[in-house]
Amino acid sequence: MATQKKELTVEEKLKALYDLQQKLSEIDAIKTLRGELPQEVQDLEDEIAGLHTRVAKYQDEVAHQQQELAFNRDTKQKAEELIDKYTADQDNVRNNREYDYLSKEIEYQTLNIELAEKKMNEAARRIDALKAEIQKASEMSTDREHALEEKKSELNEIVSENKQKEETLREKAKKQENKIEERLLTAFKRIRKNTRNGLGIVVVQRNACGGCFNRIPAQRQMEIKMHKKVIVCEYCGRILIDPELVGITPTEAKNK
Repeated sequence: MATQKKELTVEEKLKALYDLQQKLSEIDAIKTLRGELPQEVQDLEDEIAGLHTRVAKYQDEVAHQQQELAFNRDTKQKAEELIDKYTADQDNVRNNREYDYLSKEIEYQTLNIELAEKKMNEAARRIDALKAEIQKASEMSTDREHALEEKKSELNEIVSENKQKEETLREKAKKQENKIEERLLTAFKRIRKNTRNGLGIVVVQRNACGGCFNRIPAQRQMEIKMHKKVIVCEYCGRILIDPELVGITPTEAKNK
């Protein structure tokens, strides 16, 4: 049989939420310490993978151009051999028609040689350009890999230093969540998600909301001090709590 959560008073609910907020804020601070490093690591890994893909495509294109180069080199060689044969055959022709035929074949093979040489030159230039791009991408990849190693080392150091603390805080936060009724906890998490600084509950500071700093009407402040119900800021939606309820003096509240 599931254990029912103890019914808390409004004061106890507010204190429980505030205590949970403190733990979650510490976790947020650790995340802030990590900063953009996790995303930077991911971006570098993606960029390196992209560079490797680019190099692989360039290498495939180089292989294709080398095949084209070999094919046209072979075409040129065969054409040269035919020209030599046809030139030799011209010495043994029996009439002008045979001579003209061989002359046309020599002319045709000469054109084949010119075309093959043109394609060979194009393939050679393309290979040189691709190799330059491969070199450029490889150097860039090496540079990014060095940067990735540094970022990973920095991130691992931060994670290692704070891992135990973060795990302990998460365990405590989970236990604290179990004390709070589900509907209130859900509302609190929704508020946290929608705020830039992750504060779902804030103390009243200098007669204003400790989250958005808009002034709270005197009557509203009295209601907050009475702890009869959960009250939220009418401007930012954060839950408001009397600072003295969580052991913060008016002077301390002013300095927060």
